[in-house]
Amino acid sequence: MADLLPWLTLLGLGAFHGLNPAMGWLFAVALGMQEQRRSAVWRALPPIALGHAVSVALVVGVIVLAKSAVSHATLKAAAATILFGFGLYRLIRSRHPNWVGMRVGFRDLGVWSFVMASAHGAGLMLVPLFIGNAAARPALYASRIGPETLVEPFCSPAFATFSTPGLLAGSIGVHTLGHLLLAGGLAWLVYEKVGVAILRTAWVNLDLIWSAALIATGAFVLIF
Repeated sequence: MADLLPWLTLLGLGAFHGLNPAMGWLFAVALGMQEQRRSAVWRALPPIALGHAVSVALVVGVIVLAKSAVSHATLKAAAATILFGFGLYRLIRSRHPNWVGMRVGFRDLGVWSFVMASAHGAGLMLVPLFIGNAAARPALYASRIGPETLVEPFCSPAFATFSTPGLLAGSIGVHTLGHLLLAGGLAWLVYEKVGVAILRTAWVNLDLIWSAALIATGAFVLIF
């Protein structure tokens, strides 16, 4: 079960992103109501998920490159500083980019989602999963499977550091799946059953929660 934990964490973080209306589901609902068609809601979800995935992938790519260029201690300090700084920035300045109109296509939705995910620091929450110290882990895997054994994707030594292209792509895919599933479920629920009026009486400040989570993650990275 411990081998599944990083994957479940990636899925859960994606779902948390999908919960935030600013990450796409509210836009999908608004498009559906504007066009008075359920298909408009579903059509909006793939480009929104794609834009989110690209934003996260860029952060993951930077982390992977940094791991090969700087020491683990330096990387931890830099990651904690960025997480702390961005979390505080989000607390102080929580306005969202609003340059896009309602008449949008696939590319417009994808770019909008990329900007929103980047503005919220979506990829930063994945930092702890990718900066772990691999040197402390080989003994754990050696005690469980033989060095000549490779059991992908959950029990291989490569999984301990997300060091293969397939695992890196898979991690982004699992995260995006969590985002898409929850955003899609909420878009369907609000459009079909609830209606956007509920947001006036049941609103939760997810941006505040998100900012606090970024800061807490920065502390986690620095301490552990």
